[in-house]
Amino acid sequence: MISNPELRRRGLAHFERLFGAGAGDALVRDMEGLCPDFTDMSIEWAIGGITARPGLDYVTRELVVIAACVTLGHTVTQLRAHTQAALNAGATREQIIEAILQLTFYAGGAAVRNALVHVKDILNHTIGRDGGQAGER
Repeated sequence: MISNPELRRRGLAHFERLFGAGAGDALVRDMEGLCPDFTDMSIEWAIGGITARPGLDYVTRELVVIAACVTLGHTVTQLRAHTQAALNAGATREQIIEAILQLTFYAGGAAVRNALVHVKDILNHTIGRDGGQAGER
């Protein structure tokens, strides 16, 4: 695959901001020997090309990705990663829960319930950190 060094640099910078230090290297290791092109596409196209575009802030982008993961219903790893990325970008626990709840009538109650259970530990870890309490409105 032909690599674009500028998109890769920009993608890695955004990836590390959203997912933490070493996240890009972890993705590379995860796909090593299997499909390294996926890593290039993810870092360069998805993160460097799409996520880095102007028009939406990081929180909004992450809430959109969380909504897509909930709707798909089988992307638990990505749902958890993007929930943490949303928090890293500045989203609150309540914003994430409300974004997921918004999908009840579009993705279905089972998908919403499963998503909430899958991210419960991540969201509950934020109680006290962002001032929010469980069930607070």
